[in-house]
Amino acid sequence: MIVVVGGGWAGCAAAYSAALAGSEVILAEKTDMLLGTGLVGGIMRNNGRYTAIEEVAAMGGDELVKLIDGTARHRWVNFPGHRHAALYDTTRIEPEVRGFLLEKGVKLRLQTRITDVLKKDGRLTGVVTSRGEVIHGNAFIDTTGTAGPVNNCSRYGTGCAMCILRCPSFGPRVSLTARAGIKEITAGREFWRFEAMSGSCKLDKKSLAPWLVNNIERDGVAVIPLPESIKKEGLLDRKACQQYNLKEFADNLILLDTGHAKLMTPYFPLEVLRTIGGFSSARYADPYSGGRGNSVRFMAIAPASEDLRVGNTPNLFCAGEKTGLLVGHTEAIVTGMLAGHNAARVAAGKDPLRLPDTIASGDIISYMLGRMKTGEGLKNKYTFSGSIYFDRMKERGLYTTDLETIRKRIRESGLAGIYRGIGS
Repeated sequence: MIVVVGGGWAGCAAAYSAALAGSEVILAEKTDMLLGTGLVGGIMRNNGRYTAIEEVAAMGGDELVKLIDGTARHRWVNFPGHRHAALYDTTRIEPEVRGFLLEKGVKLRLQTRITDVLKKDGRLTGVVTSRGEVIHGNAFIDTTGTAGPVNNCSRYGTGCAMCILRCPSFGPRVSLTARAGIKEITAGREFWRFEAMSGSCKLDKKSLAPWLVNNIERDGVAVIPLPESIKKEGLLDRKACQQYNLKEFADNLILLDTGHAKLMTPYFPLEVLRTIGGFSSARYADPYSGGRGNSVRFMAIAPASEDLRVGNTPNLFCAGEKTGLLVGHTEAIVTGMLAGHNAARVAAGKDPLRLPDTIASGDIISYMLGRMKTGEGLKNKYTFSGSIYFDRMKERGLYTTDLETIRKRIRESGLAGIYRGIGS
């Protein structure tokens, strides 16, 4: 039995991957919905994420990739600094993923908050819910993320912004890694302060001018120039998504159509927003306090190795932001697929897999983990879609949108269809 704790994109990918490898899987999520920040995200395939998600497909995760593509509202969207993005529909994606996982045999335990672990001889043997129930397993995956709890949002942000994570309703984040007695890499203390706000807000389309809604629904994107007096350079440094820390995002309001109108800034004062044409009645959909701030992320990271094992606990893995300073749904899916597969391998008595640096999925993990050992490296975020890793990706010739080139690399690495089983 593989137990995945946390139902964001990383947890869903890990559960799918472990089930695909032939394991029984339980996915425990503390809220009443899967996908976490993926419920309000929606950006896929921009820049190097195109390459990375096709690597996942070529390694055997093609059903999940097809599901995501099937919910896209727009394909091949270009916006400042980003090309060929796909925007999935955040209003449709969760029930699609939920049904998909159930079809694959994953046992979903929603509104199940894990508060403690059981250990024996250095291995995890079970997790304990807030109701005192014990869930036993052979291997475990921590995808609890790095955001919250509320006191961190108050200390490093502007208080609880009432975001999609809904900590006041379902309880604060509890780290499986910390409960296992493993020292985490924590922000704001002895390390460089790498905490950051979520990089965007969502506006209710019904609160926007009809002409503006028509534009974003037609094109997938709208770029609204800002008056000089209200340009927002100061907001960009606080974004988790440093791939969007570009001058164009300070000089303009950039909206993307993901079901809601996705406003590409961590916050924007409502009284100022309503002075701009088309926004006179604007209202935030997520977070409700988007005029002041957003969720604060990257508060506690697991000490992971390249096979995504945590510390010296042989049957505990991690994925998503818990892995390190990785940003994005694609990055969560890439690490989730590897963690789920490796948990299944270890549960079956096999050695875990490390992805080679000849493919983008392996290179970002090894590069990020290496960089995080330095003070300078802790100042950055790592993503296929921008910032310093996308530069590296291009320099190493790993970025491409040519499907045959991607599939050939995967074949030459011996990884074609690897996630579809663990062999005999």
